[in-house]
Amino acid sequence: MPYYFSKKITMNFEEAIARVTEELKKEGFGILTEIDVKDTLKKKLNVDFHKYRILGACNPPFAYRALQTEPHIGVMLPCNVIVQELEDGKIEVAAVDPLASMQSIQNSELQTIAVEIQLKLKKAIELV
Repeated sequence: MPYYFSKKITMNFEEAIARVTEELKKEGFGILTEIDVKDTLKKKLNVDFHKYRILGACNPPFAYRALQTEPHIGVMLPCNVIVQELEDGKIEVAAVDPLASMQSIQNSELQTIAVEIQLKLKKAIELV
């Protein structure tokens, strides 16, 4: 089972970040964290890396439901979405597949929540 789903788009990197953020917002997600991998690797290791940003997306009502269902699920939150610049100049937007990341947890109620989150993340990525 693939652990993510993605879409390649043609637009400016910063514009892609804004579009992804907006589409996630429409699906009830906010961005809790934002990691600029390129900048971090340059500062910490003095290496060059392509544009790559990790967005920690959270949908509070679903996070709350998941936490009520499985108290240690916080180790899997938030849902990570990446935006990276590819060698051909295109931008790839990818999101973790919550079904794949939660499959090892034997909790049917959590699986139901994961399906709902998956649909919302897929919709947001498709509309970018």
